[in-house]
Amino acid sequence: MKLVTRFEIAAKCETELGAILREAFDELARSNPNTHKRRNALASIENIQREIGSRVLCP
Repeated sequence: MKLVTRFEIAAKCETELGAILREAFDELARSNPNTHKRRNALASIENIQREIGSRVLCP
């Protein structure tokens, strides 16, 4: 999986963020431990969750 950055998702709507988050979780579930794909999926999930959280605090 390609790393999803905060810059990329800043302009996405809530629905798009949810879809991207689902893809990242699916990739995480399919990945093997200690692989590049797993690290990217985990970092992407964190970035997406932070973006969603920042919107909840400051809509």
